[in-house]
Amino acid sequence: MKAKELMIPSPEYLHSDDTLRTAVNLLRTARRDEDKLGTKGLPVLDENSKLVGMLSMADILRAVFPFYMGMMDLGEFSWDGMVETLAKKAGDKLVKDIMSSVVITVEENSPLMEVIDHMIKHKVKRLPVLDKEGKVVGMLYERDVFFAVTKAMLEKEGGAIE
Repeated sequence: MKAKELMIPSPEYLHSDDTLRTAVNLLRTARRDEDKLGTKGLPVLDENSKLVGMLSMADILRAVFPFYMGMMDLGEFSWDGMVETLAKKAGDKLVKDIMSSVVITVEENSPLMEVIDHMIKHKVKRLPVLDKEGKVVGMLYERDVFFAVTKAMLEKEGGAIE
């Protein structure tokens, strides 16, 4: 099985100059086929449609949570409204300022074993799929790879699922 057989074609994407407010709206409403499921991360493209990063839910949470707060034990404190205030301020930040710029990718003809290898070695749950020109043509998600693997695991001789 090849990456192109499992990928979600033509994924939604972000631009590096989008605000986080725009990004979270797209993350929350991203479509898969006819369903509006949302997604945990999207590729970021520049003005030439070149892949320049990925933006994930974790990136957004890090943008809201000030780095210096990690140095304190906040378990005993409760500052009602603080997260909401920080989230509103973070909404104006640009995607390019918080995205992950190192992106692990696969080519559309990459075999499934290579896909799994990248996901495990690099601890990523989504991989942009590139065509021969380096353009993003799809996304592979951990759940789709998992279902392909488990389908093979559960198939009996003749193709029936246990």
